[in-house]
Amino acid sequence: MKYDMPLFRPPSEAFSLILQVTLGCSHNACTFCGMYKMKKFRVREWPEIEKDINEAAAFPEGVERIFLADGNALALETEMLENLLGRLYQSFPDLKRVTSYAGPRDLLGKSLEELKRIRESGLKLLYLGVESGSASILEEVNKGVSPDEMVEAGRRAKEAGFELSVTVLTGLGGKDKSLENAVDTAAVLNSMQPDYVGALTLTPTPNTALYSKMKKGEFQLLDPLENLQELKWLVERLDMSESCLFRCNHASNYLPLRGTLPQDRDKLAGLLADVVENPNRYRLKPESMRGL
Repeated sequence: MKYDMPLFRPPSEAFSLILQVTLGCSHNACTFCGMYKMKKFRVREWPEIEKDINEAAAFPEGVERIFLADGNALALETEMLENLLGRLYQSFPDLKRVTSYAGPRDLLGKSLEELKRIRESGLKLLYLGVESGSASILEEVNKGVSPDEMVEAGRRAKEAGFELSVTVLTGLGGKDKSLENAVDTAAVLNSMQPDYVGALTLTPTPNTALYSKMKKGEFQLLDPLENLQELKWLVERLDMSESCLFRCNHASNYLPLRGTLPQDRDKLAGLLADVVENPNRYRLKPESMRGL
């Protein structure tokens, strides 16, 4: 298999077979994201995808997970996705799950019936970038949806039977909107009730609009303790009715955290409060060790 680089995947898909069914991102306009700026979005033709499947299927043993790249497999027509998933489970006898990124617009663009068909065909978990629950921040970073639309996208995924893993970005509102980012993001997550929450720390990357704003002094990054304070504000407001795995162990994070909500919420919030109040007791990740 030859990949169209760069290639991205969630950390939890480190041992998955990566199959590119799209190139780039169907939105590709977020001011903070430089992942697919060098690619023009397109859905790959079936012969291209089939060739990759056949090559990988020559050694099918041990392939238990497949991640559909690039930015959003739900941009495929529903029938094509169904046929693709059927082919994957036929070609890889040990396959247990298929996952992909999901853009909110593409989730909203499919009916609930279509999403259920896709889920029944074997796409089991979706990764949704929520980023923030603040209407003003989502507009500023050009996410393309409102908080209400984001909630509806997540609820549709859950109602269709998908496991839902969401990511949020501390620091996305800068110093001026740190509390707003935490409070409004918690509200969106509480309305959505995802199965997994991953909290990342904003790390502006070159060749993005947000990076340019930062260099011009128009956007103020949070320092490490301000980021952890924002994370505390977020965590202490989370109200998950069912078990939700909360992770803050991305390469961008200053302090690795992991817990299960709701039972670990107060413990996590208490730890974050202690770090902010007594930073000398803890060893935070240095800037040189952080990355995307």
